[in-house]
Amino acid sequence: MTIKDSNLERVPVSSTISPPNSYGAVVLGGTFDRLHDGHRLFLKAAAELARDRIVVGILDGPMLSRKQFAHLIMPIEQRRKTVEDYIKSIKPNLAVQVTHITDPYGPAIVDKDLEAIVVSQETLPGGSLVNKKRAERGLSQLKVEVVNLVSEESSGEKMSSSTLRKQEAHIAGKL
Repeated sequence: MTIKDSNLERVPVSSTISPPNSYGAVVLGGTFDRLHDGHRLFLKAAAELARDRIVVGILDGPMLSRKQFAHLIMPIEQRRKTVEDYIKSIKPNLAVQVTHITDPYGPAIVDKDLEAIVVSQETLPGGSLVNKKRAERGLSQLKVEVVNLVSEESSGEKMSSSTLRKQEAHIAGKL
């Protein structure tokens, strides 16, 4: 399968994720607010792909401004610790590097030792843009690994932290 972005070349995307321990170092990013089953699946898939190191960029600052109910997003240090603790609980010997990111790229466009980027179908264009920026900087292209997201039981929609924040706002009478 390939994707076509109007600003990019065709990007090869595998329909199945690679076997465990396929890459020395993988990268992924997200808000990781209110760690839910979708996050756990995403993080677990990335951790399983990595042999030695996983780099997780957690959105902060200006990257949060367009998020729904952004004022309810958990503090960055709490999100950071939750992500790190979860990864360590599933793969204790994996080196975990959790960093705050304030732009769409984070460490993915500067870390020369990365081999793969883990994305969802929703964030696949971002993975392609990371590879474009890496090419501009003379870095190797990352293998793009796509993880399917978990659906909410009741609606069949993608599980999201935005939905959880909306429910919290509703319960608190702030909606």
